[in-house]
Amino acid sequence: MHIPYGRQNINEADIQSVIDVLRSDFLTQGPAVPAFENAVAEYCGARHAVAVNSATSALHIACLSLGVGSGDSVWTSPITFVASANCARYCGADVDFVDIAPRTYNMSVVRLKEKLLQAEAKGRLPKVVIPVHLCGQPCDMEGIYALSQQYGFKIIEDASHAIGGKYHNEPIGNCHYSDITVFSFHPVKIITTGEGGMALTNDASLAKSMQLLRSHGITRDEGGMTRASDGPWYYQQIELGYNYRMTDLQAALGLSQKQRLDEFVTKRHSLAHRYDDLLAGLPITTPWQHPDSYSGWHLYVIRLKLNEINKCHLDVFEALRAAGIGVNLHYIPVYQQPYYESLGFGAGYCPEAERYYAEAISLPMYPGLTEEQQNSVVSALIEAIR
Repeated sequence: MHIPYGRQNINEADIQSVIDVLRSDFLTQGPAVPAFENAVAEYCGARHAVAVNSATSALHIACLSLGVGSGDSVWTSPITFVASANCARYCGADVDFVDIAPRTYNMSVVRLKEKLLQAEAKGRLPKVVIPVHLCGQPCDMEGIYALSQQYGFKIIEDASHAIGGKYHNEPIGNCHYSDITVFSFHPVKIITTGEGGMALTNDASLAKSMQLLRSHGITRDEGGMTRASDGPWYYQQIELGYNYRMTDLQAALGLSQKQRLDEFVTKRHSLAHRYDDLLAGLPITTPWQHPDSYSGWHLYVIRLKLNEINKCHLDVFEALRAAGIGVNLHYIPVYQQPYYESLGFGAGYCPEAERYYAEAISLPMYPGLTEEQQNSVVSALIEAIR
């Protein structure tokens, strides 16, 4: 028996939605993509949504649309997938990292404030800050937004883990406290399009810029052209864009999946509560949830109390894998990757992130996880730390 840490949930309606597109006139650049964009924008309460082929692409065009370039600085969390930082490097900008809060594992507003004070003194404030909603739990966006008003930076919410979650009882993705919010639809995420992502915004000019950038910088809208059209075939490339388009096959799957989004998140919550109960009293720290937040529960991360366990982190992890439990670790601090070390980052840069990395293990978490499987996960964990 193997229990993965995450798994897509595909039903017959999802399969049929893709078959319907295969039998239609458009496999790409058809009606399914705008339908999916409208559905997600409406669900989140945002004015505009731009679907792309990955959340990485969404982060890239989000940075570009905010004017990130050479000489700029972008700050993010060290506990995230590398894409949250790489998007700034694609634009030629410098990247820096703000240490995490010890309970939520999200970007610490206290550390952000300290770092901004120091950066202001050096005349090196960030152009953009990218808070990451780790595991699906939203960051303290109100606190980050207040600092953005004071220090003049833009905000991209990396909500790759968080569609279906809420902050202050309102949907994550409404961009009340950010310029742009990014979602991921990778198969292990809350809903999937295979590969895929989306950027949401309430700013029409940012939406227009991202739409251009995802499709080669090309427009067929005469209103956006530099001279009169030569005829019905005419288009103009007015930016250096990319081929970051989502296909209609992917969008159809996403549209079908979105109908079960709330059901998926509710199931993830019940699994998380059950883990909390089953793991109570063990020498581990279970995830703490801020009262302002309703997590998408993409991941359920425990931390080992290593001073109470007679084994090291690796021993426990390997024992779980040997027992058929596909645990994972989200994430290695980004600045400890060789690429970022070559830019001058070293051990000790974000102490809280490094403490987290030394203790964290992601347990299996997906809507199809049965109680029997969950019991097996917990039994294997108890055995591994015994």
